Amino acid sequence: MSLTDRIAQGLESGWKVTDGATLTQDLVTEADVVIVGTGAGGGTTAEILARNGLSVILVEDGRLHYQKDFKMDELTSYANLYQEGMSRTTKDGAISVLQGRCVGGSTTVNWTSSFRTPDATLNYWSKHFGLEELTPEAMAPWFSGRETRHSMSPWETAPNLNNDILRQGCEKLGFSWQIIPRNVKGCWNLGYCGVGCPTNAKQGALLTTIPGALDHNARLFHSLRAERLIMKQDRIDALQASAIASDGVTPTGINVTLKARHFVVAASAIGSPGLLLRSGLPDPYERVGKRSFIHPVNASVAQMPKLVDPFYGAPQSIYSDEFNFRNGVDGEVGYKLEVPPLHPAMSAGVVPGHGSAQADNLARLPWMQSIIALLRDGFHENSPGGTVSLRDDGSPVLDYPVTDYLWEGLRNAFYTMAEIQFAAGAERVRLMHLDSDWYSNWSDARAAIDGFSMEPHRVRLFTAHQMGGCGMGRNPEESVVNGFGEHHHVSNLSVHDASVFPTSIGANPQLSVYALAARNSTRLAQQLKA
Repeated sequence: MSLTDRIAQGLESGWKVTDGATLTQDLVTEADVVIVGTGAGGGTTAEILARNGLSVILVEDGRLHYQKDFKMDELTSYANLYQEGMSRTTKDGAISVLQGRCVGGSTTVNWTSSFRTPDATLNYWSKHFGLEELTPEAMAPWFSGRETRHSMSPWETAPNLNNDILRQGCEKLGFSWQIIPRNVKGCWNLGYCGVGCPTNAKQGALLTTIPGALDHNARLFHSLRAERLIMKQDRIDALQASAIASDGVTPTGINVTLKARHFVVAASAIGSPGLLLRSGLPDPYERVGKRSFIHPVNASVAQMPKLVDPFYGAPQSIYSDEFNFRNGVDGEVGYKLEVPPLHPAMSAGVVPGHGSAQADNLARLPWMQSIIALLRDGFHENSPGGTVSLRDDGSPVLDYPVTDYLWEGLRNAFYTMAEIQFAAGAERVRLMHLDSDWYSNWSDARAAIDGFSMEPHRVRLFTAHQMGGCGMGRNPEESVVNGFGEHHHVSNLSVHDASVFPTSIGANPQLSVYALAARNSTRLAQQLKA
């Protein structure tokens, strides 16, 4: 064990960390605040409250994995670090849901892209949801503070070729492009961000706010599943939780009851609505789980003449917002263009074909390049989002119908991505669509996309950004929490994660969650200390 590792040092020095899998009898304990979830929202909240002298308990469903566990091995990492072993999908199985499940949440496995909430999005929220206090000017100091806390700045190393092809294609076609800010310190440019950073360069919650909270006497339970919040009159009295065995899946039968003055739910845009629904909390207008957004993602792959090695180097360093707000905020759907890393196991789930055809395609993986489009959902009446509900076993599931409005946007994104790849010199391009072949020029690709049947399972869709489901707003008939994340109907409950976004945001969400959670927990600390 390396004692230069922040987590190893902390555990050695006596942090209060309990592995739920090791509990042998039921437990009741209490604190000023219980926080469910240890990702961008939960970690930020825990550190700020603990630094303010409040006693804090953190509850994490996943396990504590850190430097010693990050071996750049895709298969064990996906199984250990992602929800449902990276096999989570929407209810109909048509959209893959990439979401972290470990201490640090998705910030432990994301690709480090760090954007402020676009001004256009904040202004739209102000106008449509009564969130006038969330102006770009008011939020600027909160973004800036979190950029400092998480070492976020534009990536200074030259982009890998995978990303640079997006830049080259945009330049040829006259599209705008920019460099992505990343939350890293001393990054080795390895490219394995998605399976846990082996060099401790990634400044996600795992290495920043979680240690910051534990240094100030917070207590962390991992492998502990939050089952339900128990009400007494208009307040929550306790959280009931169950211990999970070290396999990360099997309940051990041990129960933990956590009591507090205040409860913060930060369990993700699927997990938080799930917990509120399981708890049967007051929801007079049935808003919990509604208006869930995902930045639906489609992709194209290109075969390049030069060796790309799309699995090495910073996974995301170039983006284009040329099409993100081009049609105004609420016109035709906008999309952000980025590049995904292509590691072999992940690519096997993306690159089409089966058997020998797929083997032939994957044999050319080192020459492959990909572009993804993130659709900005939730800003138009024909993009109302999806719904989180509970399965028979109480686990949450997202139903996300793709509307004709979104299908049209996905088709437009296919055109854009193929055109960019050909402009950058691609020999062949294939769209992630069941009916796509490889095309060797832009006009053939365009004609093929014209004829694609756009429907679930024919178009391969993904989401790495889950938002909404506990939306914020001034009017309780249309929202779950107010602009400070305070629940409209339960006096000692706050929600501090991406589930509070009233629409998607049109950018990778971690900085938006960090900043809102910092703002809202600073206010919460003042209230609880008063």
